[in-house]
Amino acid sequence: GPGETEAETEREEGWHMSKAMVIDDSRVIRMILTNTLKELGYEVCQAANGKEAMASPELQSDKLSLILLDWNMPEMNGIEFLEQLRLDACFRSVPVIMVTTETEVGQMVRALESGANDYMMKPFTKEMVAEKLQGLGLLQ
Repeated sequence: GPGETEAETEREEGWHMSKAMVIDDSRVIRMILTNTLKELGYEVCQAANGKEAMASPELQSDKLSLILLDWNMPEMNGIEFLEQLRLDACFRSVPVIMVTTETEVGQMVRALESGANDYMMKPFTKEMVAEKLQGLGLLQ
């Protein structure tokens, strides 16, 4: 009967891949991170900066289970985005990993204070990304 199909639909929806968002103004970095996350089993959406990310439908639907966030971007940098994101109750607990270059490492204390869960340095490898996700309990 009709009840059955509803239950089936629900079950199928339960099987959705985890969704990650990559926010970086470098197209190359976005591509590398997107491919890496796909290999690790994520569905991935992208934004070129914090402003674009804030306006994205994925962020509106609060279905994200991970955000990889570049520190240094035009329009709205990583910290500004993070601080705004954490003001929203829906996003207080979404894991955020800041992606940064070596020269910005001193800023990471501020990133963690602003609500980042972890950070990783460019250049990164798939192993590094996997390690960070494991550390946050996001990968088996």
